Amino acid sequence: MRRRSMRGATRVRCAVGVLAVALAATACGGGSSSGDGGGSGIVRASWGDPQNPLEPADTNEVQGGKVLDMIFRGLKKYNPKTAEAENMIAQSITTTDSQNFDIKIKSGWKFSNGEPVTSDSFINAWNYGALLKNAQLNAFFFEQIDGYDKVHPDAAGAKSTATKLSGLTKVSDTEFKVKLNQKFSLWPDTLGYSAFYPLPQSFFSNHSAWLKSPVGDGPYTIQKYTKGTQMSLRKWDGYKGPDAAENNGVDLRVYTDNNTAYTDLQAGNIDLVDDIPATQLKNVKSDLGSRYINEPAGIIQTIAFPLYDDRWSSAKSALVRQGLSMAINRKQITQQIFQNTRTPATDWTSPVLGDAGGYKEGLCGDTCDYNPTKAKQLIQQGGGLPGGRITIGYNADTGSHKDWVDAVCNSINNVLDNNKACVGEPTGTFADFRNKITNKQMTNPFRSGWQMDYPLIQDFLQPLYYTDASSNDSHYSNPQFDKLVNEANAESDTGKAVGTFQDAEKLLVKDMPAIPLWYQNGSAGYSTNLSNVTLNPFSVPVYNEIKVK
Repeated sequence: MRRRSMRGATRVRCAVGVLAVALAATACGGGSSSGDGGGSGIVRASWGDPQNPLEPADTNEVQGGKVLDMIFRGLKKYNPKTAEAENMIAQSITTTDSQNFDIKIKSGWKFSNGEPVTSDSFINAWNYGALLKNAQLNAFFFEQIDGYDKVHPDAAGAKSTATKLSGLTKVSDTEFKVKLNQKFSLWPDTLGYSAFYPLPQSFFSNHSAWLKSPVGDGPYTIQKYTKGTQMSLRKWDGYKGPDAAENNGVDLRVYTDNNTAYTDLQAGNIDLVDDIPATQLKNVKSDLGSRYINEPAGIIQTIAFPLYDDRWSSAKSALVRQGLSMAINRKQITQQIFQNTRTPATDWTSPVLGDAGGYKEGLCGDTCDYNPTKAKQLIQQGGGLPGGRITIGYNADTGSHKDWVDAVCNSINNVLDNNKACVGEPTGTFADFRNKITNKQMTNPFRSGWQMDYPLIQDFLQPLYYTDASSNDSHYSNPQFDKLVNEANAESDTGKAVGTFQDAEKLLVKDMPAIPLWYQNGSAGYSTNLSNVTLNPFSVPVYNEIKVK
């Protein structure tokens, strides 16, 4: 996921054998027609600085994730149209018992520095990502591999008793075996996520140098990155994969206001904006015509609660959270603010999954329905709002969050007959906002959300609500929820596994660690310089397929 609180994550890299192009001198939030674009075959796109350095196992938010998915390829890759997990570097992944897997990789794959991609590239990367001392945000994704409890013990203050996962065994340069600590029939489908990307030996031999100039094995390399301004990626001509870039590169320009990005798109200063501001949705069709994209995506927006804070940790506070959910007029907000580019949520997953994938319409029941009378009763029964009022935290630089947060607060205030009961609390940048969350500095509810890492119900539940999971921003913990998730993972029958995951999801209705708001469409607009622009089911532009006129 990506956090894609919006999960997602981050990754960066170096340029090898690419055009030497000067970085356009654009200020934060500004745009200029100077620099690459148009005839040079460079896509100029809006972006936001990632939260962390670009390490595959340490990126769990969207902006960094966009880059990692451009500069890396893994065992599997999610089909940009269907989200189906398809073999990429993997030649085959087989099992006879859903616990022991034999992975064979294709020969001939290389990193952009010339190093071959071998089984060691995966084994070493996964061991690094899992090891406690490396403090990788995505370490949890290796939790299913045997020996994780030794390299990453859960107990506070505990130290690792091993440095390598015992469940990883090298057979040859093109084959390795993986033993899980329990059956997980769907595990191979998770391997397209960025945490599982391979790493070259240069990552380990000189880590600090690699961070300054990362090396991956994907269709792009990073030529230059100036924080707050731009990241320049260029096509890697040495890439031999089936999905080579159709353009010469991508300049990701940093914007702290997506309205400015949209204005620059209209002025011809950039070519692609993948987050249309809510204030522009009324005009976007007339502005852009067929160059406006609005497609369903595996994204849900939620409001999370800091359950580690005393004011939200009591049993009665769950009633307040339920009441707040019922105080939000989702239908009105999605119509008026988002012009029906959002759909009111009735569960914690996404309709993109479909029934077979785990989506169950109405699972939340009346707790996700607007009911002012019941909402007020529940909030009163729970002891009222902590301190008599709440704030809803959000990042102010992307996503039109101020508009909908204000609308949510207005809805709550109307229900409680108190125009000061709820107000928005902005943080300037996404990176700073995420740092507050990961450092447990939130004392009131805050914007959260999820952009799926892979199209499984497990991805919408386990990383966010399992005890101590990597993106469990609420720090929610329910032993019964954990038990059901474990049982679902061990189930070899996919239909039964989905049903057990849904049983776990039903516990969220009562506990309400996060309020489901709405399912989000992917939206984007592009200039006349581009063609073949699409969004994948994760709402991310398929950068490598974009053509520059």
